[in-house]
Amino acid sequence: MKVKVISILEDNYMYLIIEENTRHAIAVDAAVSKRLLEIIKKEDVSLKAILTTHHHWDHARGNEELAQLYPGLAVYGGDERVGALTHRVTHNEELKFGSINVRCLLTPGHTAGDVCYFVWEDDSPDAPAAFTGDTLFVGGCGRILEGTPEQMHKNLTEVLGTLPKETKVFCGHEYTARNLKFALKVEPENEIVKERLSWAKLRDDEDLPTVPSTLAEEEDSVQKFTGKTDPIEVFAALCKAKDSFRKPKERLNPQAMLAFEWGLFDPLLEKK
Repeated sequence: MKVKVISILEDNYMYLIIEENTRHAIAVDAAVSKRLLEIIKKEDVSLKAILTTHHHWDHARGNEELAQLYPGLAVYGGDERVGALTHRVTHNEELKFGSINVRCLLTPGHTAGDVCYFVWEDDSPDAPAAFTGDTLFVGGCGRILEGTPEQMHKNLTEVLGTLPKETKVFCGHEYTARNLKFALKVEPENEIVKERLSWAKLRDDEDLPTVPSTLAEEEDSVQKFTGKTDPIEVFAALCKAKDSFRKPKERLNPQAMLAFEWGLFDPLLEKK
C-alpha cells in the first residue's frame, strides 16, 4: 500500500491510503474535501471509505460533502459527532479493504470518541502504519480535552505502546519542533532530542513534513522534571507543564478551545 501525506489548513495532515493493485483508496481525517478530491484525481484512485480519528472540524469537516459525492461511501469513527458517520467502530474491531487490514483502537482522551487506526497489508514486508490523529504526535501526545491523564497514559503505553516498534506513525498535526523543544526542557542534556530537534527545524525551514515517525523513536516521559514517581502523576504533570508551550489557539479556556475546534472563530485572526 501507498500512503499519501497531505498538508492542509495551518498545520494539519490528512492521508490517503492507496491499494496499488486495485487503485482503491481510504481517506484518513478528510477535513478538506476539495484538496482530497484533487489528490484522488491526480492518483487516479477510487475512494471507498473514510477513517475519522475524532469529530473536530479540522479532522472531519469534509465528510458530509464527500458522502454526497460518493453515494454509499463508508465513514468510520468512534463518536456519533463524526460527520456523515455510517459505522461506529468498537475497540479492536477489524476492517478489510481488499488486501488492506485496519484495526480500530479506541483511545479516549483528546475527545471521548477518539480512535487510532492500525493498518497493514496482507503478505507485505513493509512496516505497518498507525494513524493517530491528536492522540500521539511525533515527540509528544495530544491535549486532554474530554478524558483523563489515566486514559491518555493507557493509550500511549497499553494500546499504541504494544504495537510493533517498527510501526510508522502518521499523526494529525505538524507539532514536532514544538514537542521536541518541550522535550529538551524536560531533558536538557538529551543528545538524541537535540539531534531530532535540529532535524525537525530543518524540515520545517524546507516546508517538509516530519511524518511518518516510528513507535521505536518515541521516548518515554522522565520523572526528574516533575519531582514525582507515580507514572500517572508524572504524565499528568508533564501534560500540565506542556500547556505553556502551546501556541495561542491551544492556550484557550475550554469553552474558547471548543469554539475554535468547531470553527466558530480563530484567535490568531482575531488578534490581527
